[in-house]
Amino acid sequence: MAINYTLDEIGIMAQPLKMVSKEVVEHMLGWNIPDDHQELVHEHWRAFPAVSKFWHYGLALIYMGLMFSSLVGNGIVVWIFSTSKSLRSPSNMFVINLAVFDLMMMLEMPLLIVNSFHQRLVGYQLGCDVYAALGSLSGIGGAITNAVIAFDRYKTISCPLDGRINRVQAWLLILFTWCWATPFTVLPMFRIWGRYVPEGFLTTCSFDYFTDDQDTRVFVACIFVWSYCIPMLLICYFYSQLFSAVRLHERMLKEQAKKMNVKSLAANKDDAGKSVEIRIAKVAFTIFFLFVCAWTPYAIVAMTGAFGDRSILTPVATMIPAVCCKVVSCIDPWVYAINHPRYRAELQKRVPWMGVREPEPDTVSGATSLASAAPPAPATEA
Repeated sequence: MAINYTLDEIGIMAQPLKMVSKEVVEHMLGWNIPDDHQELVHEHWRAFPAVSKFWHYGLALIYMGLMFSSLVGNGIVVWIFSTSKSLRSPSNMFVINLAVFDLMMMLEMPLLIVNSFHQRLVGYQLGCDVYAALGSLSGIGGAITNAVIAFDRYKTISCPLDGRINRVQAWLLILFTWCWATPFTVLPMFRIWGRYVPEGFLTTCSFDYFTDDQDTRVFVACIFVWSYCIPMLLICYFYSQLFSAVRLHERMLKEQAKKMNVKSLAANKDDAGKSVEIRIAKVAFTIFFLFVCAWTPYAIVAMTGAFGDRSILTPVATMIPAVCCKVVSCIDPWVYAINHPRYRAELQKRVPWMGVREPEPDTVSGATSLASAAPPAPATEA
């Protein structure tokens, strides 16, 4: 038996279906982005439910803390190292450069905080480009600066008399770090090669690693080698050479001590309680570990998005690398500078509320030995 419905009756019955469909769309990622900007959202993200506002607010709270920590830590490093006469050495210029890159990464944080409270990108494509460009420039620049610092330490410690970098060379190396970071920042911004797109909660942006074409895959592979593999290899190489130089020096000291029938030629070595090799190894491992923690998660996400199983890249999973990079940028100033005796002395004098207690570096014995030429900070000369 045939049942006939009028057009009006069909329209009334279709209303619940429209409401259900609308409800589903509004609770998927990208539902609150206007139609004019929907091309920003890759189809991969549309398959995930919209993130709860509490996740957004929690992330904003985390970034507030990181922003304050980075501003204080890196700001104090730039202030003290650039205004203290005893710290104005070519080696310390690299510490300032790293702090500047970390401060640039800190500039992303206010944008993400605003985006989190709106639960979407503010500014859409322009806001995305600004956010991602700051992250790209600071991230790649910080990575290659780590390699330059490793080179400076190797030169200073392995050749303490004629291997120190002078001020002109330091400026050229700093210019090199900015030139190194520029290409893969500018190319995606102007759509010359690659592009910047939202990721994760759709409140942050990075380069596109999801578009399924050969051009995108080649771009991802190139930026992976340029910003991750090459700095990593340089860091490993220079620190391995540094360890070899230290071991050789220690062996020469022991052999000379045997010839002179003395226990050791290194000043105050027993009082220090640890050898030069162990001291350098600890700092080098910390630097290497921080670099790995900062960028390995992001490298894995990007390579997985371009060449691997994309189903494992959930919004939460892709936000973890972004947080890791910001955390390390806040830790950098303490790792590279807080263990420097003269820097601690300046902190005690200028920022007494931090509770730093450090004797004057000039009163520390053994300052002319190789042991004192290799403190944890990159600056190995006063």
